[in-house]
Amino acid sequence: MAKLSLTPSPTFKTMVGIPVAGGKPVDVEFTFKHRTKDQLATFLAERAGKTDIEGFLDMVTGWELEDPFNEESVTKLTQNYPGASLATFRVYIDELVQAKIKN
Repeated sequence: MAKLSLTPSPTFKTMVGIPVAGGKPVDVEFTFKHRTKDQLATFLAERAGKTDIEGFLDMVTGWELEDPFNEESVTKLTQNYPGASLATFRVYIDELVQAKIKN
């Protein structure tokens, strides 16, 4: 019997490697908003006019960090780790669009 539900969960969790200057990326678990194909197209079209913080908050709903998940903490993350926004965005799009193949 297939394990695919035609109605996906509204959120999903996955790890994102946050780039750290002079070191290896640090994996952080994020909770992301699921989007349909049409919702994703709208999200991508509207992303150009948004700040990194606005874009981040539009795709992420939580994280596994000691700091609370809020605009202030997201600002701190993106200021201290400039590659965090792009890394998170890439993983988000990959998770929504590309199927993972497990052996």
